[in-house]
Amino acid sequence: MNDLPEWQHLFENEIQQAQAARTAGNEGMARVCARRAAGFVIGEYLNRQGDKYSNPSAYERLRYLLSQPDISPQVRDIAAHFLVRVTPNHTLPIDADLIADAHWLQKLLIQT
Repeated sequence: MNDLPEWQHLFENEIQQAQAARTAGNEGMARVCARRAAGFVIGEYLNRQGDKYSNPSAYERLRYLLSQPDISPQVRDIAAHFLVRVTPNHTLPIDADLIADAHWLQKLLIQT
C-alpha cells in the first residue's frame, strides 16, 4: 500500500476499520469510519477539481459537496446518506450501507 496516494491509503485504512467494526458488531463505529473514508474521497475529488476547500472534517466536506450546484442527483443522494442522523436506538432511519456508499463515491468521483 506504500505506493498508493495518501488519500487512497487513508481511505482504505478507514474502510478496513469500518469492516472490522461491523464484523465486531459495532455498526455505529462502522458508520463513523465509512464517513471518514467518504471525506477522504471528497477531499481528493475537490482537489482534482481545483477547489481549495481545506476543512479536514468529513462531515463538513460532505456538507460542502452537497452545496455544490453541479453535483449529480446520484452523488447528492448517496452523499446525503452520510449526514442522516441516527435514531434514539442508534440505527439509521434509512436503508443504507455506508461502507458500500463510500466505495460507490470513490468509484464515481475519483474513477480509479
